[in-house]
This record gives sequence, C-alpha cells and structure tokens, in this order.
Amino acid sequence: MALTVRPISAEEHLAYVSRQRSVSFLQTPAWARVKTEWRSESLGWFRGSELVGAGLVLHRPIPRLKRYTLAYLPEGPSIDWSGDLAEWLDPLAAYLKAHGAFAVRLGPPVRTATWSAAQVKEGVASDDVRRLTDLAPEHRDAAGARVVSQLRAAGWLAQSPEDGFGVGQPQYTYEIPLADRTEADVLKGMNQLWRRNIKRAEKEGVEVTVSDPAAGRARREEDLAAFHDLYVHTAQRDHFTPRPLSYFRTMVEAMSAEDPERIKLYFARHEGDLVAATIMVRVGAHAWYSYGASSTEKRDVRGSNALQWAMMRDAIAAGCDVYDLRGITPTLSADDPHVGLIQFKAGTGGQAVEYAGEWDLPLRSVLYKAFTLYMSRR
Repeated sequence: MALTVRPISAEEHLAYVSRQRSVSFLQTPAWARVKTEWRSESLGWFRGSELVGAGLVLHRPIPRLKRYTLAYLPEGPSIDWSGDLAEWLDPLAAYLKAHGAFAVRLGPPVRTATWSAAQVKEGVASDDVRRLTDLAPEHRDAAGARVVSQLRAAGWLAQSPEDGFGVGQPQYTYEIPLADRTEADVLKGMNQLWRRNIKRAEKEGVEVTVSDPAAGRARREEDLAAFHDLYVHTAQRDHFTPRPLSYFRTMVEAMSAEDPERIKLYFARHEGDLVAATIMVRVGAHAWYSYGASSTEKRDVRGSNALQWAMMRDAIAAGCDVYDLRGITPTLSADDPHVGLIQFKAGTGGQAVEYAGEWDLPLRSVLYKAFTLYMSRR
C-alpha cells in the first residue's frame, strides 16, 4: 500500500515520538514553539490509516514573496531510512510543493562514518593529517551510504560545507555510546586529564544541582536568569552573540510542557559561587548537551567537567543509548583554531560521527536559484 502524507496534530505527533527509541529534539512538536520566527506544521506518513512516520516542517518564506517557503526538516524526518526513499520522500515533496514550498531541505538522521577517540588523538598529533576524512574511519555505515546515494540519484543537492557547519545543523558530531555501559565503563574510556579534572572538582567541593521541572514559576525564572547571566558572560569572553533570555524561557517552557524530563538545567557552584551551567535535552534514549556556560574565575575547580559527568551519569541512569556532545568541525590540524573543540570532546572517549548532512530538493527552480543567491549575499 502506497504511503500518503498529510498534516497531523501536535498530540498525534508527540504520541508518535513517544513510541520511538530516538528522535531528534528538533523534530518534536515543542520545537515548533521554540522557533517562533518560522511557520511550522507536523506531517505524518500513513500506510492506510496507520501512522508510520512523522516530521516537523519549519517554513521560511522568501523575502517579499511570503507565499513561497523553504520547507525545512532539521535532523529529520523520523521515517524508515533503510529502504526505498522515493516511497517516503516523493509524497512529502508533492505535498509541500502543492502548499507553496519552492524547495525542501532535510537532514537524514543517519550516520555514514565514525572515528574513535584514539584516531582523533593520533590525527591531531600527525603532520600529515588535517581532517577527519584524511583518516580511514573505524566504521563506515553501509545504510548511510545508501541514503546518500539515493538522495543524489533523485536530484537532491548536498548542502554541507567543508567545515561541517553551515546555516543548518552540523554534519559532524561527537558522541559517547552508553548502551550496555556502566558509569565505570564510561569513566574508564575517558583520558587521564578528564578523569583528573572530575576528581579535582570533587576534591574542591564543587556542588552540582539540577533544576526541578516541577518547581514553581519563581524558581524556574531564578534558575533561567542565573544560567543566562553566566551564558552572556561566556559569550562576551568567547566572542559570540548570545541568545536572549526569552529564547531560553520559551525553550524550557515548551519542552517541559511536552515532557517534564525533556530539558534540565545543571549548575555547578563552588563555595556559593556559580562557576558553570549547562542545559541537557533528552528524547527517548538520546541525550544532548545543548548549551553551556562558565565563569572566567575559578576555572581551576573544573565545574564544567563536573557538569558533563553529572549529565552523563543521568543519561546512563535514564537508559540512554548515547550522550551527544553536538557539533564539531572535522579539522585535525594543530594550527586550526577549531581543533581545541574536538580535542576537548575526544577526551571523554566516545567517537566522532559523520552524518549524511543536509540536502535540498528544488521544487521551483527559479525561486530556488533566487533564494540561493540571496543567502550567499547575506
């Protein structure tokens, strides 16, 4: 029986997500409430009357032509990526074109390759290695390769830039596998520096606390303000543009309403001083380190390491398959300013992961070319 695509309610979408082992938090109904600058809809794939797939679509209009949109499914949709993709993607494209989309952009949540922490370390130390892709992966995913091949053959256009970071989601991430592993296993997988820093935080008396989803509004506001103050401080020190407090307030409220365990704020304090704060998001068996902040003072008490370890332990206790440290660039060159990020994350053990990346399918070629030109000139 052929698949059909049609809109579903947020309740239907959430019920579908709750039945899956893992779905990106960017593909939950709550994320539509976070991305208020986009028009959004939940779509379902049906085989007869059975809902067998779902996706959150964010619509970005063309400037001065708001009737037409780029239909974006970040890290999605949640469908069966293992078979014939035309069966799933053709009805999606047909529905979206009929409702004003000039192009579809999606990010298949499928891995194509992984590299071990030891490989990352060796690559950084080698003068002959500049990128992850200069190294033979520890594992190549045949299913991921099939997805890439099918997309390319069907006319989809790869959007992932060379450094893995573009206007959308990163193609490369750093992840710690947790399935069938204990706290001792994960700790043993870390390098000596990470284990030493965790012990240092304990010795210095760093106290880790976690926000309570059931706390009253006043307490939630207090926690958010504490996180955001430290986050702004971090942004000023590290030279990036911080998101406003209202963004995090919406994020916490929307995700907590969907599931009380979806999002939590973690705080590390030393002698009463807030030295680090983080946000962890969890959907099913996948946990993400989402945002982090740290004080310039008292960095030697290793509050950030204490928080990462606390989040990993909570992910293990929740039965998660993976703890996701999110994006990295694939650079391994010692003189690249981004190499410190992958070195820091590789210290946790785990693996660098390459995903299929983001892909566009033009539906109205003239409008797509105009949009591409507009974005290149921004």
